[in-house]
Amino acid sequence: MSSSQTARTLEPEELAAWMRDPSKQDYLVVDVRDEEFESGHVSKAINVPSKEFHKDPAGYAPLLEASKKVIFHCALSQVRGPKAANAYLKEVVEAAGSKQEVYVLQGGFTKWQSRYGKDNELTQDYDEEVWKNKDV
Repeated sequence: MSSSQTARTLEPEELAAWMRDPSKQDYLVVDVRDEEFESGHVSKAINVPSKEFHKDPAGYAPLLEASKKVIFHCALSQVRGPKAANAYLKEVVEAAGSKQEVYVLQGGFTKWQSRYGKDNELTQDYDEEVWKNKDV
């Protein structure tokens, strides 16, 4: 991989399809939001707030590198999510010569919840009141 590579984008619909397909379960979703995580998150996502993640991205390698694909996101996936994904890609994936695929969830949780917030299979702990005016 070249050092100029950036994380790929992944549409919510594609992630939802992976989640519903038992043969495509080799991924991990990393939500880098802070307390917003508590008002809804992608099912089975892990929460690693961006401030914590950026202290030592390589320190999270043991947790993340077991999955073939890692998908990062924040609220809109405009700053925190892409920054974390690209730090992980450069400092862990490229440094190790790994073939792990790194993605950023397009539109972040805001876009995700507008499509799948009420789907209990795809979204956990969804608080509709918090998100009702935040559709993308």
